[in-house]
Amino acid sequence: MRNDDWKDRLVEEYKQLKERYNNLNRCTVKREVERFFVTITPEEEYRDQLMRKQQDIMGEYLHILELRMTNEGIEYED
Repeated sequence: MRNDDWKDRLVEEYKQLKERYNNLNRCTVKREVERFFVTITPEEEYRDQLMRKQQDIMGEYLHILELRMTNEGIEYED
């Protein structure tokens, strides 16, 4: 096991999370636009709120991973 394996795992985690975040973002943006044209149920509103909250938390986590990589001098592609 290499001493830098954790750095590779950190970058991989960042890339995977970034992809999932972007997918969720596309979904939440689409839902925001749809809300202008259709009436949604309280259940749908609650689902949308949960997705936005999840997106916020994922964004915070991405930021923390970016800070850690920068602090450790780890190069990564955005």
